[in-house]
Amino acid sequence: MFTLLIALAVFAVLILAHELGHFLVAKLVGIKVLEFSLGMGPAVWQRRKGETLYSIRAIPIGGFNRMAGTEGEEEDDPRGFNKKTVAQRMAVIGAGSGMNFVLAFVLFLVIFMVLGLPSTEPIVGHVSPNSPAEMAGIQPGDRILMVDQTEVGGWSDLVQKIYSSPGIKLDLKLLRGSQVLDVQVVPRVDDQTQVGMIGIGPRWVRQGFWDSIVLGVKETVQITSIFIVSIVQMITGKAEPELAGPVGIVQMVGQAARYGMFNLLSFTGILSLNLAIINLFPIPALDGSRLVFLGIEGISGRPIDRRKENLIHLIGFALLIVLMVIITYQDLLKIFG
Repeated sequence: MFTLLIALAVFAVLILAHELGHFLVAKLVGIKVLEFSLGMGPAVWQRRKGETLYSIRAIPIGGFNRMAGTEGEEEDDPRGFNKKTVAQRMAVIGAGSGMNFVLAFVLFLVIFMVLGLPSTEPIVGHVSPNSPAEMAGIQPGDRILMVDQTEVGGWSDLVQKIYSSPGIKLDLKLLRGSQVLDVQVVPRVDDQTQVGMIGIGPRWVRQGFWDSIVLGVKETVQITSIFIVSIVQMITGKAEPELAGPVGIVQMVGQAARYGMFNLLSFTGILSLNLAIINLFPIPALDGSRLVFLGIEGISGRPIDRRKENLIHLIGFALLIVLMVIITYQDLLKIFG
């Protein structure tokens, strides 16, 4: 239940950011937004403020902005979506993905400023309660000098040795202040990863504001590049498709939360970038296809027949639902084997 609640909170943040991007730019260019909704299906909460109805709906997946001048609603409204220039409409459509890029950057910025980066030094930052490390007497601040008579050069060396030694007694030499101590610890087998763990974590070093901005930009660009390369490789057949539906994502969110706030925020940022990129694909029913239609209108100088465009989006939406059902079925097979 806790995993499900965390996953719903992550989904809500991602959807809120995406729809807020559409909403803010629509307001900026003067479009009348009739309704701003989080979720789909019947409304469980509604409140009108000004000309906009704000609502939360029962199915916590997706969201929408209902604007004047779309889908035949109030076509003659001078503030309708259809009355704006192609550039303004493209800005509104693209703002959803744009806000997901911004959300990812902000999450990475918070990680670096508030949580920091894990130190590469083999110094214990925290010890988990009832862990092998606690029972062996290891304390935060201890520097691991040697493992089984082998000098430890950095945190990665220590982790590698522990990972590869589940159930095997390890002799550790510690430096605590000016005192050198010898302790013995037996790594437990982690149920999820099947590697050895003793229940310790590294020190975290907070980064300055400007350093965090630079690191946040680099992280956003790097992960975006990895996504794009991976997608191209899957399309060209150079890599096996790796898809996950809501069930799979809930499981991954739970795993991320299990390893701490750093991993949860990082994974949320990665999901936000994933959502931003996928939404820009020229697939019917996604924002990318709407940008393509607007681009064609801008080049040709005349709008595409709305009924034909809506039919294409409807077919695309139906195909996406079918794909989502198939992926969810595969996720369940992976979980229950």
